[in-house]
Amino acid sequence: MPRRRRLRKIVAPPGFKGYKPYGITHVSKEPVELLYEEYEAIKLADYDLLNHEEAANLMGISRPTFARIYESARRKIAKALVETREIKTVYGNAIMDKSWFVCNDCNSRFTIPKTMDKKQCALCASSNIELINKQ
Repeated sequence: MPRRRRLRKIVAPPGFKGYKPYGITHVSKEPVELLYEEYEAIKLADYDLLNHEEAANLMGISRPTFARIYESARRKIAKALVETREIKTVYGNAIMDKSWFVCNDCNSRFTIPKTMDKKQCALCASSNIELINKQ
């Protein structure tokens, strides 16, 4: 029996639901699904310029596991670029410290402080929001 999968810690969800290639009219190809933990690995290694050991510690996983997640993310992004496929973000095997919400009206992503009673969008004050992290 395999070991239980450890949840990967994510600081914040991606600020997008997906990307589409510009100038492509046919949409018959399946989109590439980029998991939240793969997005986080790309962000930590390439955007925040952390080494794999530091990034793995932030995500609460081992360095070899981080390297596998990072490699998977790079391959998926390369496939999407070369084959002109759409990239969609998927929750995956992640856990977040806070409850993150997305507004269905303005697409902003935010957390709600525990001191606030109302659950509404921080940007447009809409109550048409949904929880991103389904824990």
